[in-house]
Amino acid sequence: MKTIAGMAGKLMRAVQYDSYGGGAAGLKHVEVPIPTPSKDEVLLKLEATSLNPVDLRFQKGVARPFVPRKFPVIPCTDVAGEVVEVGSSAVKFKAGDKVVALLNPLIGGGLAEYAVAKESLTVPRPEEVSAAEGAGLPIAALTAHKALVDVAGIKLDGSGPRMNILVTAASGGVGHYAVQLAKLGNTHVTGTCGARNIEFVKSLGADEVLDYKMPEGAALTSPSGKKYDAVIHCARGIPWSIFEPNLSDNGKVIDLTPGPSSMCTYVLKKLTFSKKQLLPLILIPKEDKELNLLVKLVKEGKLKTMFDSKHPLSKAQDAWAKSLDGHATGKIIVEI
Repeated sequence: MKTIAGMAGKLMRAVQYDSYGGGAAGLKHVEVPIPTPSKDEVLLKLEATSLNPVDLRFQKGVARPFVPRKFPVIPCTDVAGEVVEVGSSAVKFKAGDKVVALLNPLIGGGLAEYAVAKESLTVPRPEEVSAAEGAGLPIAALTAHKALVDVAGIKLDGSGPRMNILVTAASGGVGHYAVQLAKLGNTHVTGTCGARNIEFVKSLGADEVLDYKMPEGAALTSPSGKKYDAVIHCARGIPWSIFEPNLSDNGKVIDLTPGPSSMCTYVLKKLTFSKKQLLPLILIPKEDKELNLLVKLVKEGKLKTMFDSKHPLSKAQDAWAKSLDGHATGKIIVEI
C-alpha cells in the first residue's frame, strides 16, 4: 500500500447510529479508528458529504436486514475530499488528489473525517468544482442522469427528437438535477413543486412549473396542453390514474422511489402490453464514467448543485432533521 505514515491506529470523529429508527436523536458523535483501504480502495480525508432520502430510509429499516450490513453504522455515501492513502492495486490516484466518490451503500461511512471508497467509483475533482458541489452529485445526479439518458432516451448534446418531460418534486435533490440535465437535451420541461419554490425551479430552466397543491398541479396538467413523453417521478404518493391521461401514446413514468403499488402497476402494464409504461428505477452504479461526466458538466457551468443548507459535522443531527422534514430545496450538505 502506498501510504502516508502514521494513519493506521489513529482515531477520527464520526457520527453513527446503532439501531433502526431514532431519527436525528439516534445519531451519536463518536471517535473510531480511521479505516484502512483494501487493495482496490482509496482512503479519503473528507471535506463534504451530502444527505439523500435513502440514507434516512435505511435508518428507518426499509432495507432490513440487508442495509445497513451491521451496526453501528456511519451513514451517507456521497462525498468529496482528498486522497491520503491508496490501496496496493489502485493506480488512478495519489495522495493529495481532490476527488468525488460514491461510497458502498451497504457500509456507508460519509459522516466522518475519513472514509474508504472503491477506486472504480471515485473521480477527479477539478479546482473549479467545490467540495460541496461535488458531494451533492453521486446518488442524486446519477439517478437523474440514468432516468433521463438510459431510460427516457434524451441526448444531452441537444440532438434527438423533441421530448416533453415532467419532473415531479423538481426542487428536491434529484429533481433539481433532473430539470437542468433535461434542458441540455431537446426538451420542453414541466416541473412540480410547492409555491415557495416556483421561481427556483424556473431558474433551473423549467419551461413550466406547477404548484402541486393547486388543482392543475395535483392533476399534473401541463399549462400549455403538452402530453409527457417521460415523467421523472421523484415524489411519492401519486397514483397511476393521475399520470395516465397526461402521457403521450408511448409515455413512460420512471419511478425513482418505487413501492409495492408501483411494482404492481409495472407488472400489469407489461402483462397487458400497454404502450404507456411505469418503470421502476433502482440505481446500481458500477463504474465512474457517468460521475466523471457530471463533474465535467459542473466544471463547465452546465450543471449546478444548489444548496438547501450546509452544516458542520458537529451539527449533523440538524442536517438529518432537515432532511427528515422532506422539503429540502436542492442538497443538504455536511461540511467536515
